Amino acid sequence: MPVSIREYSAVTTDTALPCPYETGAREYSAELKLDFPRKVLSYKPYSNENKQHREGQPAMATIETGTEKKLSGFRRYLPILSWLPHYNRSWLTVDAIAGLTLWGLVVPEAMAYAGIAGLPPQAGLYTLVVALLVYAVFGTSRHLVVQATSATAALLASSVAAALVATTAENAADPATYQAYASAFVLVTGAIFLIAGLLRLGFITQFLSKPVMDGFVMGLAIFVAVGQLNKLFGVPKPDGNTVQRFLGIVAELPQANWATVVVGVAALAVLFLLPRLSEKIPAGLVVLFGAIIASSVLDLSGQYGVAVVGVLPQGLPSLALPQIPMDTYLAMILPAIGVLLVAFSEALGVAHEFAEKHGYEVDADQELNAHAAANLFSALFGGMIAAGSMSASAVKEGAGGRSQVTNLITWVATIVTLLFLTPLFGPLPEAVLAALIIHAVWHIIASRKLLRLRHEAPIEVWFGVLALAGVLFIDVLEGMVIGLVASLVFVIYRSSRPHIAALGRVPGVPGAYSDLERHPENEPVPGVLIVRLDGPLYYASALTFKEKVKTMVAESQPRAIVFDAGSQDVLDVTSVEMIKSLVHELHGRGIVVTFAEVHAPALEYSRKTGLLEIVGEEHIFPTVDAAVRSAEATG
Repeated sequence: MPVSIREYSAVTTDTALPCPYETGAREYSAELKLDFPRKVLSYKPYSNENKQHREGQPAMATIETGTEKKLSGFRRYLPILSWLPHYNRSWLTVDAIAGLTLWGLVVPEAMAYAGIAGLPPQAGLYTLVVALLVYAVFGTSRHLVVQATSATAALLASSVAAALVATTAENAADPATYQAYASAFVLVTGAIFLIAGLLRLGFITQFLSKPVMDGFVMGLAIFVAVGQLNKLFGVPKPDGNTVQRFLGIVAELPQANWATVVVGVAALAVLFLLPRLSEKIPAGLVVLFGAIIASSVLDLSGQYGVAVVGVLPQGLPSLALPQIPMDTYLAMILPAIGVLLVAFSEALGVAHEFAEKHGYEVDADQELNAHAAANLFSALFGGMIAAGSMSASAVKEGAGGRSQVTNLITWVATIVTLLFLTPLFGPLPEAVLAALIIHAVWHIIASRKLLRLRHEAPIEVWFGVLALAGVLFIDVLEGMVIGLVASLVFVIYRSSRPHIAALGRVPGVPGAYSDLERHPENEPVPGVLIVRLDGPLYYASALTFKEKVKTMVAESQPRAIVFDAGSQDVLDVTSVEMIKSLVHELHGRGIVVTFAEVHAPALEYSRKTGLLEIVGEEHIFPTVDAAVRSAEATG
């Protein structure tokens, strides 16, 4: 029979590996014994070295010596050691062009996102200086750009504001206090990423369903856009939730600074219209430097009262550990977990999308480590939360970027900006930064993803609506928690009521059985009830399963019952106790109970808990057909 090895890396000597092989329509477990003395079997199914496997050709296992194993370990945690020595120099020109193009996008974006977070513009640039370099060293995606994003900036602002209120911090209105709390929160976020990476929790993003994520991100985009309207119109920033702030700004419009309105609306118009003329023109950079020139020539701040960025510090950031109370650090842990879920979901989704498109693999666990390092260093250098950016990654890929060399070139250009170009940004109107932010999130607001999901998932879409409403009417993290909890409750509810089928013989297909209700043409087996659970049997579904089986038995009055256990790989204590009770009850009614296609882990646990002794090993069969024939023979 054909045997295929799947996804084994760094397996020790004389290890028994579970090796699935196919026979007929199902997979059964077998054991493949590998004996390579003092060496290691390393298998990488989708790596660049194994492209022939991805293209349908047999994959080759490689043997690594002890020294090579140590080197491989370093490369796992420092992927730059793998790709940089083998960098294709013919890519350098396109990577350089893409790097400068990316610089034109991320510099104005970084300054604008700092405004979302309530931090000075240089905080966004400091984030770039750290994140671009650190991710190039630790990351596994060739195309992902890690920087401050609108989502993480908004989460940072709401989390820091909540921490300041909860801890009744002294001098809460002082920008230095706010900066310290922001750096502390970024530090905690980095620590949470690190713990998740060490525990190999790269799968955690699966807990945020697409409807919840779409609803939350849309709410976040509206939250961000509304938060910039006061700067766009030159009015005071109102208090309250997103809806209250929007209504407050509308009420303040008669007192708006109309010069500020003209500047902001003109910037928005150019940002939206220029790409329609040519997508190659960096609209953000044109607006940024055009506004700086106009502001300087017309003296918008002095003559018309337009708020400007002001003096930015020149030079590289300095290292500093945020000094805040320890209990405040502890209070930041739960919000930081929420940030991880949101930031990592987007980052990993973008990374996987480009990896699939260009034929390479992304290590989710190492991505956690890379994000951890980026955020830990960003916190120490006065930066913001760093995460994978969808827009920046798309611009990089669209400009021809093929590796993290693009990010390194952008990093160098950003350092040059900090060392020599920051005085240029002083006259920049804040209304222009607001316009840049609104333009950056507008595509999310206009995407109408929830409306499309309404037809594809009419129940689940409401969890997205709940997340959206939570963000708008309460706050950012609360909205995410509402959507997450609602979707998890729904998953538990649905899994606690799995479909339970009575099976019959499929005409013309010997040994095949399927659902009688869905296939009325199937033939019931006289006197034998064949039951299949289409879902996991665990504590939440155990009672439902028992009651349904008792109803089926009462209706059909069988002399034997066959349970198809092919979908059950593991059992828990509750389900085992339920099965014991059910088997005793059926035996008391004179019904023979048999099980078919029991997986090895479930069989072993049944033996350990005494369930197998109650059922009897002679009543365990390899296939449903064997169990049915045995029941017919004993009838």
